[in-house]
Amino acid sequence: MQPIADNQQYYDETFSKLSLSFSEWAEIEFEDCEFHDCNFSESTFKNCKFINCQFSQCNLSLLKIPQTRFFEVSFVACKLVGIDWTQGNWPSFNIDHELTFRQCILNDASFFGLTLNELVLDDCKLHDVDFREGDFKDSSMTYCDFTHSLFMRTDLRRVDFTESTHYNIHVLENSVAGAKFSRFEALNLLETLGIELVD
Repeated sequence: MQPIADNQQYYDETFSKLSLSFSEWAEIEFEDCEFHDCNFSESTFKNCKFINCQFSQCNLSLLKIPQTRFFEVSFVACKLVGIDWTQGNWPSFNIDHELTFRQCILNDASFFGLTLNELVLDDCKLHDVDFREGDFKDSSMTYCDFTHSLFMRTDLRRVDFTESTHYNIHVLENSVAGAKFSRFEALNLLETLGIELVD
């Protein structure tokens, strides 16, 4: 029997070791639910809601989320490669969706143009991620690897980048007032200005 069905509401339930890749669901609401060691890779959640849910050690790569809403959702040790987060439903009246990612792989994702204030990215791998035109004020992006990720006209005011590496953030093309950077990695910010550093 399929453990998840369309047009249902699930409250305070735990889903473990589900292997449901290439599946499609619609109009489901999950509240206070936990997902452990589940595989939803290349699946679709359409017009769904995840409220105060936690995913741990799940494979969500290439997940499609058209008009799906996330609020107070945390992902721990999850694989989330190639997700277009811009497909989701992000109501403009709520600028802090309380999303948390810890020890996750988010390569090839897109957050283009999204307003996600106070986003938490901790110890994550974020290669080739698109943050352009986004508003991420007051976020925490610590101990992350931003290799080849894109920042352009991105609002990064008061973002904490402590111990994060490999970012290429042009300080004249992004808002970075009040942001925190580790001293050595901050030298990359000067390189974007064409400044030559000598010992």
